[in-house]
Amino acid sequence: MSNTILSIDQGTTSSRAFLIDHDLNVKGQGQHEFRQIYPKSGWVEHDPEEIWMSTLAAIRDCLAKAKTDPKNIVGIGITNQRETTVLWDKKTGKPIYNAIVWQDRRTTERCEQLKKDGLEKEIRKKTGLVLDPYFSATKIGWLLEHHKGDLAFGTVDSFLLWRLTGGVVHATDATNASRTLLMDLQKCEWDDELCDLFHIPKNILPKICSCSEIYGTTKNVAGLPDGIPIAGMAGDQQAALIGQACFEEGEAKCTYGTGSFILMHIGEAPQLSKHGLITTLAYKIGNQIAYAFEGSAFIAGAAVQWLRDGLKIIKQASDVEALASQVPDSGGVVFVPALTGLGAPHWNPNARGTITGITRGTTAAHIARAALEGIAFSQYDILEAMIHDVGKSLTVLKVDGGACKNNLLMQFQSDILQVPISRPRMVETTVLGAAFLAGLATGVWKDLNDIKKSWREEKHFTPRMKNEEVKVRVEKWEKILGRSF
Repeated sequence: MSNTILSIDQGTTSSRAFLIDHDLNVKGQGQHEFRQIYPKSGWVEHDPEEIWMSTLAAIRDCLAKAKTDPKNIVGIGITNQRETTVLWDKKTGKPIYNAIVWQDRRTTERCEQLKKDGLEKEIRKKTGLVLDPYFSATKIGWLLEHHKGDLAFGTVDSFLLWRLTGGVVHATDATNASRTLLMDLQKCEWDDELCDLFHIPKNILPKICSCSEIYGTTKNVAGLPDGIPIAGMAGDQQAALIGQACFEEGEAKCTYGTGSFILMHIGEAPQLSKHGLITTLAYKIGNQIAYAFEGSAFIAGAAVQWLRDGLKIIKQASDVEALASQVPDSGGVVFVPALTGLGAPHWNPNARGTITGITRGTTAAHIARAALEGIAFSQYDILEAMIHDVGKSLTVLKVDGGACKNNLLMQFQSDILQVPISRPRMVETTVLGAAFLAGLATGVWKDLNDIKKSWREEKHFTPRMKNEEVKVRVEKWEKILGRSF
């Protein structure tokens, strides 16, 4: 147990903690949910104290299940929901307001005004991001309009680091900083002009560090001894890329959760997408910096949840594969899962879900199969945009997240992409990525090659569908997709 990493995954609905060793054995794990707060339509908040308490509870349960002395932990890694914004008092360490969550849309008007002022092009050039309330800058601005004092800003990683170190360290990592609209993507530094544009004083911002270094050590944390190094941090999707050992240009991963996120490693220099993607930092490890294209679909597993909760044709999400497998195909039914608009590469918030091709012979099984195929087609659209941007075909797509356990979905994904799909033994890749980063800084893993050797494939899917059929299916999808706008 002397080479054990405590990996904290602070997510949107729960906080989790895992104990992982060099051979990727999970020695213990814990999970605690917390409240979702909706003060007004389009507003989404979390209580930072509840985030902290749920994190402590997850750590406590993890250690209890592992039945290990916490003194054996050699390092702590953190991965987190990105963009979510916390402001706290520097003297007391107490939050001055609830955390404003990445999903929150309260600053839409502010973003629209900045677009009208013609500022989006310059912002995108510096940050790689689109001008949207999704990111942190306008959230910080809103908080500062309503609260004054000697304040500190942080995304959730930074807030947890402050608490874990007893208020000693105010820092973030470069991946989380890259999601604020305030960091120069090439320099990995806070940008003076952007800070002025969004009216953010630089003295409230955390220090930007790499993803793998010793930021500080634990101090006065319930259940943990003082002196454990906090040694790795990355936003959840970047952590998944690292957890999938995607360290070479052109390698890509897709995380299938409520929505889906595809990141493709694009090398050591940032590029701006011409096909509806954003550019983000993949990781910074030592002096090595890597960038990625990112595309997200708003609906993936949520389509299956809708079949369960809305149509009630399945009792639990895991039933969808068995239902869809009752028929050889969707029977001509096409399901565009634009239940909350369309994300990358279309970016159409007004698009709506569409189901076409229903006949008297259509059954629940056909609709279930069409839903799975719609999830796969959404990834097809994103990856086609990526391939056009980089000018190279994908050789393999690594997958993770809950829905990647669905073999029918993964096989169809491979078919429609005409690309092999690789599913790892450990699909908790966000947790694994945070562990890898902390382990690199504390000597559990020697280097990125050592991490590659640790990664293991569980199942490989290869295309079975003929090119002619793929072409017909894609053309039909694109036709129906256009009707959802």
